[in-house]
Amino acid sequence: MTRTTPHNASAPSAIIAIPVRNEVERIEACLRAIDAQVGLARDSLGLVLFLNNCTDGTDALVARLVPTLSIPVRVETEDFSGAHAGWARRKAMDAAADWLGDAGNVGMILSTDADSRVPPNWVVRNRAAIEAGADAVAGRVELDAAEAALLPPSLPARGRLEDIYDALITEAEARIDPDPHDPWPCHRTAIGATLAVTRKAYLAVGGMPEIPLGEDGAFIARLIEHGLRVRHATDVCVTISARLTGRAPGGVADTIRSRCEEPDALCDARMETFPRVVRRYLWRRRFRRLHGRGSLRANQAWARAIGIAPAEAGRIAALPLGQAIAEAERASPRLVYRPIGPRQLPGQIRLARVGVAAIRLVQRVAGFARSAADAATPRRPVADPRGGGI
Repeated sequence: MTRTTPHNASAPSAIIAIPVRNEVERIEACLRAIDAQVGLARDSLGLVLFLNNCTDGTDALVARLVPTLSIPVRVETEDFSGAHAGWARRKAMDAAADWLGDAGNVGMILSTDADSRVPPNWVVRNRAAIEAGADAVAGRVELDAAEAALLPPSLPARGRLEDIYDALITEAEARIDPDPHDPWPCHRTAIGATLAVTRKAYLAVGGMPEIPLGEDGAFIARLIEHGLRVRHATDVCVTISARLTGRAPGGVADTIRSRCEEPDALCDARMETFPRVVRRYLWRRRFRRLHGRGSLRANQAWARAIGIAPAEAGRIAALPLGQAIAEAERASPRLVYRPIGPRQLPGQIRLARVGVAAIRLVQRVAGFARSAADAATPRRPVADPRGGGI
């Protein structure tokens, strides 16, 4: 069932899509934050709320709150026994895409969660990244400070170490294998609480993956594999709940709770030892260059080096770059991710600090050398339009 608030305004050019299930305690703060967006043209923003399987009075509260909002809202309600996070987020974002399409508008679809609070400039900053050339924007998240203060002290301490190490290996990646559309400073968070994507890009990859867990990360990976430009913007940050009982199995709440129960649980997959991540980034850079020259099929030394059979290597070589990198990493037994544990973080941070400093120095020296070479290269005389030389 769909309900739309009456507005005489023109169709919005940006739609926020939120899946909602049993959020009676947090939905009002979420909606007030969305309604407080600044720097937008009047009537340029709309909101889709996809209420699924609500049993705690969230639907009644939404019905009371929506008329008080200054933006047009479409509320969709569905009860489905097979509901999960990926299904609900896809339903919400599909509804946003349909709304934009009704007006022939390519527009921008944004996603957040019903227990999150976006800052007042959230839409504006996402739009700025899109207008700068991105097809999609992945933002960062921070735990609600009041809720985080109630967690065991070891958990925030571990989180700080993971954040430090993640920033170091991300800088190493951005410097070794740079993406011109996602330059340093950047991050590698992919979370449904802060996503933005053009309608065109959303439809080009078939929409949000309808999978029970990790739909947000899979969506970003799908965009990259299709060669679309994803900006991991450091200036886009959303506050998320630090509760231990969530609505989506395998979500942030489950992750926090599992780390409370198992303090030595492994870090995220990309947090490998520093030498291993550097080898991975160097491999990607070489692979990218071979793909760009069209020499992957002719010379399969790259495949032998990472343990991929000739037939599989030929299939991978024929794929577009983003898909080729992803498929090669999936197929190679030598590129399997081997995440570290929390006890390894201090030592790897020390190693990474030295390593990243060395990478910066090498690149700085190389930059000076290029500048010197350019300065020493004689310039050709430029013809004077009046007939003389300059």
